[in-house]
Amino acid sequence: MFHIIPGARKACPMADWMNAESLDRQAARRAHRLLSLDAYAVTMTVAAALVAAMHFLGDWLGIDTAAAGCAFIIYAVISAIALGNLHAHSHGRFGVANIVTTIRAALTAVLGGMVLASPQFGVDLDQSALWLLGFLVAFALALDGVDGFLARQTGTASQFGARFDMEVDALLIFFLSLAAVLLGKAGLWVLLIGLMRYAYVGAQAVFPALKGELPHSMRRKAICVVQGVALCLMSLPVITMPVSTLLATGALASLTYSFAVDVIFLVSASKNHHAAT
Repeated sequence: MFHIIPGARKACPMADWMNAESLDRQAARRAHRLLSLDAYAVTMTVAAALVAAMHFLGDWLGIDTAAAGCAFIIYAVISAIALGNLHAHSHGRFGVANIVTTIRAALTAVLGGMVLASPQFGVDLDQSALWLLGFLVAFALALDGVDGFLARQTGTASQFGARFDMEVDALLIFFLSLAAVLLGKAGLWVLLIGLMRYAYVGAQAVFPALKGELPHSMRRKAICVVQGVALCLMSLPVITMPVSTLLATGALASLTYSFAVDVIFLVSASKNHHAAT
């Protein structure tokens, strides 16, 4: 004889749903572990390549022990922040686009180590080293257009990748503006180019309206390219004052204009939102 328990037919779908939810959580955890392992493998591989490159190119670039150590610390900090934000990457693999950005982060770290810790950087750095440095910076800037293209082509674009790319860009521009000062290509005011992005982020804490979302803008991308190209040219031995000053002035003016347009847009959007509510 079969006994029918009241409510049993209704309980089964609930149990199935709970089991499915548990399986989904387990699958999500496995996917995140695989993503983390993938990202860690890429990070460590690029770190090994960074150490090898500084070893073989150190004499040509004037990278001493202090500069190499500083470069490695910069790369380690960038990597730690990136790996700590993998939850914003909505794909199962780290992706070739983020691999390219990681390589750009390593190149940025090399420049950072040189400008922050190398006693030779500046007037004591020979012209061959400056040409090689200019080539490395130009390579890093060229890769800036590659990672976004690869992300779109492979369907691996994500909030993580976009932010990773943007922060590496900002740090590279800051180190380039500092290099311009140390090389005597412009006065301390050129640091405003590298610091403006961080000033904007700081202003967001004081003015919540600046936290709004900005629309896609080719103007913003084009001016970002202008900053990189101008500062890269300024690092070359053939570019001296007053040409370097004119390049820096144009770059700063265009960047100031771009930030002003975005700030006006965000403030206006915030006022309109409050008026509507």
